[in-house]
Amino acid sequence: MSVEIWPPIAPEQLKTAQETTLSRELDWLLSELHEILVSLKHGLEDCYALLAPIDPGSTLVLSTPRNEVVKGTITRVGTRIVKGTIHLRLRTLPPQTLTLDPAHAIHLAPLTNLHNLLNHSLDLLSLTLSYCYAPSPPSPPIPSPAFLSAQLRLLSQSLSDASSILKGPPLTSSDPGWTTCSVSPSHFSPPLPLSQTGVPPLSFHLGLQEGSIVLWLRSLEDANLPPTFGSKLAFAIGTARRLDHDEAERVFGFCCEGEGHGHEHGERPGTSSSSGGGGGGGASGSLRRVGSNTTVGGGKGGREMDVFVREKVRVESADPSLLSLAAKLTALGHVLGLARRNLAAVMGEELED
Repeated sequence: MSVEIWPPIAPEQLKTAQETTLSRELDWLLSELHEILVSLKHGLEDCYALLAPIDPGSTLVLSTPRNEVVKGTITRVGTRIVKGTIHLRLRTLPPQTLTLDPAHAIHLAPLTNLHNLLNHSLDLLSLTLSYCYAPSPPSPPIPSPAFLSAQLRLLSQSLSDASSILKGPPLTSSDPGWTTCSVSPSHFSPPLPLSQTGVPPLSFHLGLQEGSIVLWLRSLEDANLPPTFGSKLAFAIGTARRLDHDEAERVFGFCCEGEGHGHEHGERPGTSSSSGGGGGGGASGSLRRVGSNTTVGGGKGGREMDVFVREKVRVESADPSLLSLAAKLTALGHVLGLARRNLAAVMGEELED
């Protein structure tokens, strides 16, 4: 099947007519993009409002299913956890109640990064609208297609990064940031006690997964502490058993938030537990013990300790505001992706994701 134009047009005239048609179509699309960009800006402002620090905030329930190992509530205001009370009944620690100190709010790094990305996206959209669609009588100017395409690509990357933050790591894997970003004992009232070797008995780490706030609790033990005769005997005769989990029998370099820098992915490479005791085994590598601090390669100022994870508990709490924010970002990403594909098709370019 063929298409013919009647009356016939010379090839030179046909090429000129095609270029004129594409130019008019591009001008029309660029003018229509103005309304789309304004709609995107309003949508991003709604997303920004969901992270605004408005009192009294969102009170979230933390509870383990089918048991009472962890039971309590936390309150999120903006990007911070401002208060909370959590009752713990871990198998490796005595029952206790953790109370967050309102004077030392916990800043959630993922939400802070998300807040910065939303700020960046809004600034980018405002700049694009003011530069490309500045009002000038009698009609607004037609923006440069190449410049607008580049701006939309940057905006798409920002929205993709924001959605990735809310999605977090896969549900089948834990966040390795617990070794360096666990909440400091000073955030609690009273502060969490330390063991005789300076190792905190508990790691309290908050993160994001699938739009929910996730709490990881880990019972810690000094990896350099030799096992006692009583613990050896208890494990030998079977009166005590170690809890099985994915981080058992591994040595981690641990330091609380603001107290040092950990290794990549949080685990000291090439180390593992050499004995089945509760605290036996040392770490290989260039370590040097200075008092109660462990420094890597003899460095200064890094309060880092080698620890075993005796017990690990994960609790998640769905945050309605974050779930709504994730849905809005996904919808805005689809609208922006469609606009980019249309613009690339008219410009005769391939869309770069």
